[in-house]
Amino acid sequence: MSGFSPLLIELGTEELPVKALPGLAQAFFDGVLAALDKRGIACQRGDAKPLYTPRRLAVLLPGVAVEQPEQRSEVLGPYLNIALDAEGKPTKALEGFAAKAGIDWTALEKTTDNKGERFVLRSVKPGAKTADLLPEIVAEALAGMPIPKPMRWGERDSGFARPVHWLVLLLGDAVVEAEVFGAKADRMSRGHRFHHEGPVWISTPGDYIDALRAAKVLVDPEERRHRVIAEVDAAAARAGGTARRTDDNLEQVQCLVEWPKAVLCAFERDFLAVPQEALIATMEANQKFFPVLDAQGKLTEHFIGIANIESRDESEVRKGYERVIRPRFADAKFFFDEDLKQGLASMNEGLKSVTYQAKLGTVADKVARVAALAESIASEVGVDPKLARRAAELAKADLQSRMVNEFPELQGIAGRYYAMHDASLAYLSADERRQLADALDEVYMPRFAGDDVAPSKLGQVLAIAERLDTLAGGFAAGLKPTGNKDPFSLRRNALGLARTVIENDLDINFHTHFPCSCEDVITQVRGAITLEGLKGKPMEDLPNERELTAACVDFILDRLRAYYADQGVTPQQFEAVAALMGTLAAKAAPTKSEGAAVVGGASAPSSSVATSGSLLDFDRRLKAIGEFAKLPDAEALAAANKRIRNILKKADIAIPDAVDASKFQDDAERALHAMVEQAIADTDPLLAHRDYVAVLARLARLRPEVDAFFDKVMVNADDQAVRANRLALLQRLADRLGSVAAIEHLSV
Repeated sequence: MSGFSPLLIELGTEELPVKALPGLAQAFFDGVLAALDKRGIACQRGDAKPLYTPRRLAVLLPGVAVEQPEQRSEVLGPYLNIALDAEGKPTKALEGFAAKAGIDWTALEKTTDNKGERFVLRSVKPGAKTADLLPEIVAEALAGMPIPKPMRWGERDSGFARPVHWLVLLLGDAVVEAEVFGAKADRMSRGHRFHHEGPVWISTPGDYIDALRAAKVLVDPEERRHRVIAEVDAAAARAGGTARRTDDNLEQVQCLVEWPKAVLCAFERDFLAVPQEALIATMEANQKFFPVLDAQGKLTEHFIGIANIESRDESEVRKGYERVIRPRFADAKFFFDEDLKQGLASMNEGLKSVTYQAKLGTVADKVARVAALAESIASEVGVDPKLARRAAELAKADLQSRMVNEFPELQGIAGRYYAMHDASLAYLSADERRQLADALDEVYMPRFAGDDVAPSKLGQVLAIAERLDTLAGGFAAGLKPTGNKDPFSLRRNALGLARTVIENDLDINFHTHFPCSCEDVITQVRGAITLEGLKGKPMEDLPNERELTAACVDFILDRLRAYYADQGVTPQQFEAVAALMGTLAAKAAPTKSEGAAVVGGASAPSSSVATSGSLLDFDRRLKAIGEFAKLPDAEALAAANKRIRNILKKADIAIPDAVDASKFQDDAERALHAMVEQAIADTDPLLAHRDYVAVLARLARLRPEVDAFFDKVMVNADDQAVRANRLALLQRLADRLGSVAAIEHLSV
């Protein structure tokens, strides 16, 4: 018997959990393929994929070998020196091996490995029929599915995600005898629960999809999804708008229905006075409805529900959908109206009684710290400091609102609406009020991986200040993430902070602002420890401002590794810049008491410690290293720099601060000195303008003189003065080669 036949496995169940359904279907599909492969059964997969509806999981393969190939086995026996005695007769070891195999020892073959010659039992037997193996294949696939809480029904000990009611198992046009969870295999599937009475006869696997479609079941999830989209779009067009379709909502809706049918509904226009995000959240998250938007993207009074039935009286279905949504809309309107009466100032007062973290005080304490930071950062990026402070002071107010209490996902969004209506902000111009209101929403951006960063300058200032305080506070309070635990989302905050700075080209020096933030939170933590009677972390173990700043900056850089890796930056290139920035960072962390110099002005020398806390500067250096790595001389120059730094590290004498040209003894060192001084003169203005690509391109031209120097000059000369002078020359060269990044990391 040979050849291939199509295979169909359908497991019929009660309604499966919506969010888990695609994963369950994929796991079943993968499990069947793995079980076939494990047994050596060839499979013609074609474009096969998991098929499923809320009531079934199915695997449909266009071709499966109807039997296994020949099964060859090889069992190794004893080595000849153990198997045969001096006279060549079998020992008990060989006789036992042969007896276990059920043959005479003379029928055994021999093989040789690295230890010598040994006996071996080789056998060949015909492959089993696939039909005979399918019951255990199905059972194995089901057993391997990720079902955290299986249900049990009847008197059986084993369980599944939901009770099983039928099993279709066809290989070609033949039913394969099998039983799963009490359901015996046949060719009878089930159609739509309401639109089709009786079983659905499946003649062959190839008839499966069409037969179910005729029974009002779309078993292909992609076909179901496309039908949902078509139905929703057509209904929205009838209402004169466009449906809001998110991937998540579409995925869940297609997992809820077998025969989707759109029903156009409406609610009272008075509800449109409520923030549309609240209404949309209710429709999508709670009811899986599709809101209808107008040409400007504003919510209309229409929405679309997807029924799993073509009702003879659609108006009754419509009434049900409209009835179920009205109470939640009424609640949202009540909350919004009451919050408007309360006002942001009153909400803010309530933050004094809400604990942010035991050692970091209340949410009101955090707001005060963030407001001071925002005011400081604002002046550095051209934003009105007073407006930044006021926005930061109001950024957490909506946490005390009824709306956010009911819809936590509206945090910030609700604040934006309240700011636009709050009478206490009447002193602001219309433009200032709009800026402030938008910033209350944007402070939380990016909210999730892949989300956009804050678009407005004021929003960026608030987003940065908020995350600076969160990171500094988290580290000061001993909340650094460990393993999968990160209760204060410090990893997400670190990456969000870095993205906000880099993607908006903000030249903000963290060593200007981080120490101030760190000093504030350390003071807060010390106060909390004192109140607790010195319980918990001993006060003397708390990091100082410099240590805390360095730890936070290192943590941010760690988050950036994956961020830049996604952009094609190699680990070596990242380390080249991170190593330099880490060296500079250790020298640049002024505290409040020391005074924090404002950087970014014309007088601030680039590549000095003043720029070491700028992520924008880090980004520019990293991009320059990427360009430098493409140059033909890059690797050789990186290797030379590595060699230079090793020599300097091992120097056993003091290295002079300046090079004395009168002490040169070789033309190669004179040539290198001249080229180094010329390169320094050429790159000084480039560094001042942070044109790091041009700096590295200019330094790459030093390679011939560097190579000649190492070929002709012995650095460790016997004359100590000559040796010190040569080391000074190498130090000057190394300083300039490392002015953009620690390029020695590029050397393999």
